[in-house]
This record gives sequence, structure tokens and C-alpha cells, in this order.
Amino acid sequence: MSHSDQNKTTVYIHNRKYTIVGDEPPHQIQLIADMVDEKMREIQETNPRLDTAKLAVLTAVNTMNDYIQLKEENRLLAEQMRRGERRKNG
Repeated sequence: MSHSDQNKTTVYIHNRKYTIVGDEPPHQIQLIADMVDEKMREIQETNPRLDTAKLAVLTAVNTMNDYIQLKEENRLLAEQMRRGERRKNG
């Protein structure tokens, strides 16, 4: 897909306007932006003195931690399913 064919979606994160260009549908980009904004607000509530850069880094770190945890849960579930299939077919 060429750059001109990609979707442009305007979102607001932490009271700032961003235009996101990508292959994903606009509703998905908006959902992601809303989740990032929500996470930033959660972190800011407990750390009100953080500047935007530090807040963004903490948001990224928290998000990657969530991602790694979900990835590990997915791996464990896939492993359990494989074991179950082996028992069923075994």
C-alpha cells in the first residue's frame, strides 16, 4: 500500500492532536489512541508532577509490560491446548 493509500486518522492523546497514518482502519487507531490516553491519565493521577515526556515513557513501559504478560499467557494457553490435543489423539 502506498503512503497515499494509507488511512489518516486524527486522534487526541493527553490533550494533544496527532494525525496517525497507517494501514489499520480508523476505528482501530481511535481505540488505540483512547487506550493510550486512558493509561496516561491513570499514571498521571498517581504521579501528578510528571512532565509529558516522563509520562509518555512510563506509559510505554507499562504498556510493554502488559504486552509481555499477555504474550506469556497466550503461550501458556497454546501449550495447554497442544497438550490437550495430544491426550485426545494419543
